[in-house]
Amino acid sequence: MESKIDILTGIIETRRTVKPEFFSSRPVERPVIDHILENATWAPTHGMNEPWHFVVFTGVARQTLADFLVQNYLYNTPPHKVNEQKKQLLAKRPLMASHIIAICMKRKPDTKIPENEDLAAVACAVQNMHLTATAYGLVAYWSTPAGTYANSTKDFLGLAGQDHCLGFWYLGYAQQPPQKGSRTPAAEKTVWRT
Repeated sequence: MESKIDILTGIIETRRTVKPEFFSSRPVERPVIDHILENATWAPTHGMNEPWHFVVFTGVARQTLADFLVQNYLYNTPPHKVNEQKKQLLAKRPLMASHIIAICMKRKPDTKIPENEDLAAVACAVQNMHLTATAYGLVAYWSTPAGTYANSTKDFLGLAGQDHCLGFWYLGYAQQPPQKGSRTPAAEKTVWRT
């Protein structure tokens, strides 16, 4: 029987970022999405701020998101810098995923917690989402297209004040098993002081 640490290490090491172009058309069931989001809420959070907030797009709402992403790109990009290929990708990608989850940070109005700590908490929540998705045999892609941090995106997602959109998390089943990844050994990026 595999130990908990072996199972956890296996999930961490097999987590992969896969773009929606390589997703299958198989939909992800609602209870799986609910479990992914529930596990996100177990991320570390200073002062129990729990700053994560999610907006889930599925079904026909994916087209609404696609339309917004294109318009937002055009609005936030100087005309001479508009890339037709990028525009087309923004129009297609949401329709390639079973679900897209807007990753948002909602700040408490009177919090004394620094913003970067709330940002870190949301990133930890997304890692929990990635690991849960991997355990279910799913793949995901965290995207930050042009205009992600603009007020127009905040308005679209119903955010206000110090709230922020941190990107869009595309979720689905891969057409093929993802390739094995690699990382630089921790020893090469660690300094021990004794």
